Amino acid sequence: MKKRILVDLNVVLDVLLDRAPHADTAAAIWAAVEGGEAEGLLAAHCVTTLHYLATRSRDRAFGDRCTSDVLSVFAVAPVDRAVLAEAVALRWGDFEDAVCAASARASGCDIITTRDPRGFKGSTCPALSPAETLAFLRLPPSRA
Repeated sequence: MKKRILVDLNVVLDVLLDRAPHADTAAAIWAAVEGGEAEGLLAAHCVTTLHYLATRSRDRAFGDRCTSDVLSVFAVAPVDRAVLAEAVALRWGDFEDAVCAASARASGCDIITTRDPRGFKGSTCPALSPAETLAFLRLPPSRA
């Protein structure tokens, strides 16, 4: 069975914006998802933020291309009323992280991959750094 990972927006942006020194590790995660080694998901609200940030960093065509590229590789984890209510109930300092954690749980993800695992303290879905995620993906399914 494929491992399901919710990929935090910071990891996706590392690839799309080629942000050193994080881009190579993030690109390896993207490649693992694209190659079918894992099922990668993005929380729905991250797609709109991604488009906004990519457009702001360059132009609208770049924002559209980034969004299309992401949607061709990653599934979208729903963010609905129940997910938002769960995120509010978590009472975390960073509401966006809480929404990602609630979305990951609701979508049956095994892990969240983020450059800020400490931001997900208390999540029922473990948060791993991109390097830890690569190690996790290389484990045989029976050990995960």
